[in-house]
Amino acid sequence: MRILVTGGAGFIGSHLCDRLLADGHRVVCLDNFFTGRRENVAHLFDNPKFELMRHDVCEPLFLDVEQIYNLACPASPIHYQYNPVKTVKSNVMGAINMLVLAKRVRARVLQASTSEVYGDPIVHPQTESYWGNVNPIGPRACYDEGKRVAETLMSDYHREDAVDIRIARIFNTYGPRMAENDGRVVSNFIVQALRGQELTLYGTGEQTRSFCYVDDLVDGLVRLMNVEGDGRHLPVNLGNPVEFTIRELAEEVVKVVGGETRVVFKPLPQDDPTQRQPDISRAREWLGWEPKLHLAEGLALTVEYFRHGLRRRNRATFPTLDERLTSPGLLD
Repeated sequence: MRILVTGGAGFIGSHLCDRLLADGHRVVCLDNFFTGRRENVAHLFDNPKFELMRHDVCEPLFLDVEQIYNLACPASPIHYQYNPVKTVKSNVMGAINMLVLAKRVRARVLQASTSEVYGDPIVHPQTESYWGNVNPIGPRACYDEGKRVAETLMSDYHREDAVDIRIARIFNTYGPRMAENDGRVVSNFIVQALRGQELTLYGTGEQTRSFCYVDDLVDGLVRLMNVEGDGRHLPVNLGNPVEFTIRELAEEVVKVVGGETRVVFKPLPQDDPTQRQPDISRAREWLGWEPKLHLAEGLALTVEYFRHGLRRRNRATFPTLDERLTSPGLLD
């Protein structure tokens, strides 16, 4: 098939492009490079089945494709709060434009939603039937409510125009190609630990999250896109049901990196959820899916990625004496 991946140069999107190409499909990777990075997909440039397109999902698009994965949207608080109006537009106009395209070419479209639609939940763990506890006017609303509206649009296009939709509610995901400066807890902890810094814990550190390795998440997305059957247009939680406190995550990161756990506490950001754990019964039943990689294993792979990246940048900034002696111009 010819498949469109919006946000395809992002963290999750680039891994999805890898998977789809490995499965033999042709992939159009669309990104405006606000948070996506060319380096995430640079290894695919020589693949004749891969096409990179610079485009903003807020603008209309026509492509002849058979499936659409709509992942385009800043996903970390630092990025989506940088321009909250643009974040809302990316969610709402992006969903509309992809639905218009899907309707026109009769493509199936998968919306990457989020566990943030549950807000700070008062139901635990969270099932897809839970409607959430979201602050519609808070600093996180541009993302939380934007994704909720995207789900609404998907559902309305399905009911009114019979557009073939899938909705994935993605919980905390981690792995290689996360950005160092995106403000997400896993990347924050790993970078701080590798630099020998104190790890920053917000609040008491007792708030919980459930961490899913990116390869497991991508497998869930592909299975959801291709599942058949009545009712498969309803949302599906995709995440790891094993719950950790943020303090426990910090300890796990330090175990992998090495050293002692040193932390500094800062106030909890407004509307930051205190609990987050998916009920994945629907994913198990419909998709035969559940995460395979344990946190320690996934962290080891992620730490190695960050360690390599930090070394590469440090060498680029501060070349060694051997590099300066063997490289023309570096001694100038």
